[in-house]
Amino acid sequence: MNSRAKGARGERMWRDELRSAFGDSGIRRGQQFSGLGDSPDVVCPCLPDIHWEVKFCQVTKVKDWLAQAIRDAKDKLFPVVAHKRTGEDWLVTLRADDFLTILRGSDFLVPTQNQTQPQTK
Repeated sequence: MNSRAKGARGERMWRDELRSAFGDSGIRRGQQFSGLGDSPDVVCPCLPDIHWEVKFCQVTKVKDWLAQAIRDAKDKLFPVVAHKRTGEDWLVTLRADDFLTILRGSDFLVPTQNQTQPQTK
């Protein structure tokens, strides 16, 4: 399969995963609308702080992919890579600092007696 077509297929698949989780709400592939090389692969208005890089490949190059997402996000957004191999589940990769920052801003945290105030980035 042509790698560009395979990439577009993966982007549509991830778009559909996000739509399944959050409803349609304007979720779409990104680059085909703007045409810019640093555009996110998928745009999800309900997650506006995430720059999505999507990979649908058999060979895993997570460090390279994350480096691309970091470069393209340009310090404005959280760079996140959604990646999938044929026949396997989607995986999501991001920097630990970004992951912890996202969690600190979410409803996942349950206060405990010994919990200190979270540090902000």
